[in-house]
Amino acid sequence: MRFIKSICVSVLGIVIVIMGFVYDVLFAGIPYQDPTPELQARYDFHSSVAGMFYKTGGIVFLVGLVAIPFIWKRAKKKKCHGG
Repeated sequence: MRFIKSICVSVLGIVIVIMGFVYDVLFAGIPYQDPTPELQARYDFHSSVAGMFYKTGGIVFLVGLVAIPFIWKRAKKKKCHGG
């Protein structure tokens, strides 16, 4: 059961990264060639929000991956001791 939870954490990280990509495409989009200061500020804001999605999703994904070996080791230890 714990193994499934750790896999779900990794999958959640991937989902967050995908959400960031969708946000990036829908709101930030392709940068303007010669933007006004207002358009540039809007693009920068939405681009930074998408970047936070990417970073958060990547961290959650890595935490899930790092947890898997520890959970395996703990599960094997419990099976060996009959718990």
